[in-house]
Amino acid sequence: PVAPVDPAAPAAGSVTIGVDGVNGVDGKPSQSVTIIIAMTVLSVAPALLLLTTCFTKILIVLGLTRNALGLMGTPPNQVLAGLALFLTMFIMAPTLGAINDAAVQPYLKGEKTATAAFTDGSQPLKEFMLKQTRPEELALMTKAADREQPATREETPLTTLVPAFALSELRSAFIIGFVIFIPFLVIDIVVSGALMSLGMMMLPPVTVSLPFKLLLFVMVDGWGLIIKSLVASYTG
Repeated sequence: PVAPVDPAAPAAGSVTIGVDGVNGVDGKPSQSVTIIIAMTVLSVAPALLLLTTCFTKILIVLGLTRNALGLMGTPPNQVLAGLALFLTMFIMAPTLGAINDAAVQPYLKGEKTATAAFTDGSQPLKEFMLKQTRPEELALMTKAADREQPATREETPLTTLVPAFALSELRSAFIIGFVIFIPFLVIDIVVSGALMSLGMMMLPPVTVSLPFKLLLFVMVDGWGLIIKSLVASYTG
């Protein structure tokens, strides 16, 4: 038998591992990256829906309308939330279409990077929020963040614009709710005065005023007027 010999020294070289990363063979984002981005968007979708769209304002106005009528559980919360969601989709359709054309489709085709797609896609959303945000809220949030006032409204960063937009939406919703409460409050006062004059102090005024409030609301097509006003406040 031949005695074993020492192994030869390894030659200099390198190891290359090919991984299907951000871009595929044709420059498009890989399926794994697309799935990760989609899951990330879905995880923050509730926050985006509440703070960057008209969903919050619509839901608050519908809830205040139900309370003004004196109906604590009718329509149910699920019905109001579903109606608010579909109205939000109707109002936000032009903005979402612009985001899809400017950012989503070019990114999926490999024409834009993720950074460029985010920058271009946020512009339509910023334009929508700027139209609904008062200068007072923008100044308040800029001062609270200890930042300098931007030269133009369009230069406002999203970190300042989003809370300012949410505050403006809350303010508008409560103003609309105040206007809705006034006629029903008048009905409650009239019914209470009538019951007091008749000596029927043991009868709850809400029991008597509720049918009259429902009748008034149906006669003026209340739901239609409220929805039309909400849509018109965004579409002009």
